[in-house]
Amino acid sequence: MSKTERQTEVESLTEQLKASPNVYVTDFSGLNVLRMTEFRRRIRAAGVQYVVVKNTLAQRALKANNITQLDEHLTGPTGLVLSNDPLAAAKVVFEFAREFEKPVVKAGYVDGKAVPPSYVQRLGQIPPREVLLGQLAGTMNNILYSMVASLEALRDQRSAGGADTAPTS
Repeated sequence: MSKTERQTEVESLTEQLKASPNVYVTDFSGLNVLRMTEFRRRIRAAGVQYVVVKNTLAQRALKANNITQLDEHLTGPTGLVLSNDPLAAAKVVFEFAREFEKPVVKAGYVDGKAVPPSYVQRLGQIPPREVLLGQLAGTMNNILYSMVASLEALRDQRSAGGADTAPTS
């Protein structure tokens, strides 16, 4: 790669990093072409970018965006997952890694903070929005049911207590 090609690559990656506040550093070694193609297809479907990059070029682009916390993780075969939505990216990476045991997340940068791989894994395990809304609705329904049951019990207690102490004529 010539110097101008490297400079162009760094500038392109710098722009992509500016547009994506969330970055996951992955090791994709061990993925064959078929699985890498499937991984990229799933990444694109989620509205996320995946860039395989040379480590030195990635360091330059990250440094241009004032991200130096990920430098120590830029070793070996490196792919960067770039996303505006940290959950969508983490879900795709986590689900694919659960299926095929690759790619391995080395580190992440989420909303201005460096995060360990376990944090990215936890993000990937959060249920989809619809499931969370269903759980919230179920919890609220249980609370309302408990409140109604308590009011019914209080009414029954008062009516039973009122019948015992009511004056007879």
